[in-house]
Amino acid sequence: MAGRSESHGVITKPIVSDNLVRCAWPGQDPLYVAYHDEEWGVPEYDDRALYEKLMLDGFQAGLSWITILRKRHNFRKAFDGFEPEKIARYKPAKVEKLMHDAGIVRNRAKIEGAILSARSYLDIMEKGPSFSALLWDFVDGKPKENRFATSKQIPAETDISRKMSKELIGRGFKFVGPTIVYAFMQAVGMVNDHLVTCHRHAACAKLAKKR
Repeated sequence: MAGRSESHGVITKPIVSDNLVRCAWPGQDPLYVAYHDEEWGVPEYDDRALYEKLMLDGFQAGLSWITILRKRHNFRKAFDGFEPEKIARYKPAKVEKLMHDAGIVRNRAKIEGAILSARSYLDIMEKGPSFSALLWDFVDGKPKENRFATSKQIPAETDISRKMSKELIGRGFKFVGPTIVYAFMQAVGMVNDHLVTCHRHAACAKLAKKR
């Protein structure tokens, strides 16, 4: 989750670091910079990986993404590697255990939402299409190339994110409002929202063309 959603309205000008120009939102935080340079905006088509990212974006609601990023390893350990088959079978005792895990965001509604979303994910995988196919179909199977010059131009949500949100909610997913969904779309490369001045814009565009 990033772009305008992660700039927090503080830094809007591109950041120059190690002779590379980047989007403003990661600042100088090494973990954030690595996420920006290696993950954000890279097209992701793996079903399970998409589920994990969507769930983490849901946990991020009301918080900053860097908070979730710093806890991501703990989240993966606590949630069995974000394997939907395992999460869908969580019992109340597991929920209570998670509520006492200081390494994650201890929000009962979000934890229970992840369980319900896992069950919805499995239903999609069983009945078709695949989770990846369902989501990527909203952008016709390929990343949308945006050419924003400033973070202020990046929307918080779009018509497509609203449609995707409505579809996911209708299928039983939780914490998938249009703003969360758009941030998810940015992160998994469904849209390329790196600023045109950022060194990753061209790199992600190239990855999209290889698909």
